Amino acid sequence: MSTTTDPSSQAPAFVPLEANPELMTNLLHTLGLSRSLAVHDVYSLTEPSLLAFIPRPAHALLLVFPVSAAYESHRLAEDATVAPGGGGYDGRGEDEPVVWFRQTIRNACGLIGLLHAAANGEARRAVEPGTPLDRLLAAAVPLGPDERARLLERDPALAAAHQSAAEQGDTTAPAATDDVDLHYVCFVKGRDGALWELDGRRKGPLRRGDLDSSEDVLSEKALALGPLKFLEREAADLRFSCVALARSLD
Repeated sequence: MSTTTDPSSQAPAFVPLEANPELMTNLLHTLGLSRSLAVHDVYSLTEPSLLAFIPRPAHALLLVFPVSAAYESHRLAEDATVAPGGGGYDGRGEDEPVVWFRQTIRNACGLIGLLHAAANGEARRAVEPGTPLDRLLAAAVPLGPDERARLLERDPALAAAHQSAAEQGDTTAPAATDDVDLHYVCFVKGRDGALWELDGRRKGPLRRGDLDSSEDVLSEKALALGPLKFLEREAADLRFSCVALARSLD
């Protein structure tokens, strides 16, 4: 079984990725996601008029939020029930409803979130053959979580693409070894039609509930099953933001 802990101070470290849709889109395109998809700002999870600006269906929703004491307490309590005894998810292979990556690289939660977005649901069909992302997913799917984590640590194309993107942000990027309190989590619709929460710091992928065939990750039901719960815990902090992976407007 796989176990999950935060990356240690001796773990490989990446420069934290800014929550910038253009930067994220460029990184995904560099890795091999079709230019038919792009990352979009989501300005509200509760106002239909603002959600209407996002092309539908939305394939993934990434939340960026501060790691507060309330969140950590919730995470630890829930993980204890998901994997009693300290074990973790050990899924692998094409029969998985979702592809999940355990995070062992410090400050790589933005990259892990983008990989979760591109590796699952309909977005997976938009990964172009022969690209670094296509090769990475082909190698990762047969592996268990620990082996997948090692694969990410050793992938030079992934590291180079991430470094290039992190250096292009609108704000001065922290150092790779800095402690950063913002974290990314990704919601996707799995092969089983369910809403899944994917976070490399957790014990494994979290199935949040069933969706109808017509419902995407920005549907009223999907938002109620997962993302809005983050708002309840973290809304007092203005650093909470979110982006969605959907059809490009270009």
